[in-house]
Amino acid sequence: MSARTVRPRVPVRRRLRRLPLGIAAAVTVVVCLFPVYWMISTAFKPSKDIQSADPRLFPHTWTLDHFQRAVEADGFALFWRNSILVTLGAVLLALLVALGAAFAVARMRWKGRRQFMLMVFIAQMAPWESLIIPVYIISRDTNMLDRLPTLTLIYFMITLPFTIVVLRGFIATIPPELEEAAQVDGCTRTGAFWRVAVPLLAPGLMATSLFGFITAWNEFAYANFLIIKQQDNRTLPVWLSSFQNTFGTDWGATMAASTLFALPALVIFLLLQRHVTSGFAAGAVKG
Repeated sequence: MSARTVRPRVPVRRRLRRLPLGIAAAVTVVVCLFPVYWMISTAFKPSKDIQSADPRLFPHTWTLDHFQRAVEADGFALFWRNSILVTLGAVLLALLVALGAAFAVARMRWKGRRQFMLMVFIAQMAPWESLIIPVYIISRDTNMLDRLPTLTLIYFMITLPFTIVVLRGFIATIPPELEEAAQVDGCTRTGAFWRVAVPLLAPGLMATSLFGFITAWNEFAYANFLIIKQQDNRTLPVWLSSFQNTFGTDWGATMAASTLFALPALVIFLLLQRHVTSGFAAGAVKG
């Protein structure tokens, strides 16, 4: 006879104690997601319903006219391309530089290593908005204003400290015996790192890529402050802030463009979120 495993029942008092936490979590989710829902629902509402004095929670009739106007608007495709180029360039550059820095901090022993990590943490804590004026002066003096590479470098600097900290933690969880075994088989230290450690760093690379993409994709202040004369070099958030027609702000098309703007970050999050975990390296030396 096999004994059946009986799960202990949660006492009623414990459930009651958890109820306020569940209610608070539900309220938090609703408060955070409602603006997003209102943006999406407004994008599908006819213009007369958007300006109605009696707003509806759900669209009474659905339309795709706002999306058509947003896609066909002057500059939408150009600014979309600018955002893609700047964001991907910053993320890839941050990953390459941070991977080498994190490896040096996690695997090597050198003088000033602790001080280096302290500087990285300080850079991570610093509010980047407070550096707009110094960055503007440097860009002006070096003739780097109104250029997309300038934004790429700025977004790279913004995401680099976080990327180093996260990757350093992931590398520290990978047992060095794996790389040593590869070196015994003939790999160099660098080759062992790339062939053994880097595949195990997939969760960390995905987590930092997601953070860097969302940060650079949504950034507005630097793009609005450093791209002044060359309007064609602006990114999509700046274009959205000034999306108007001859009659004023076209709220339907603005919400439709904002919905399209949010799609890449949402898609990347959905693709990567189930992989963003540090458990891949936990059992690397078992068996």
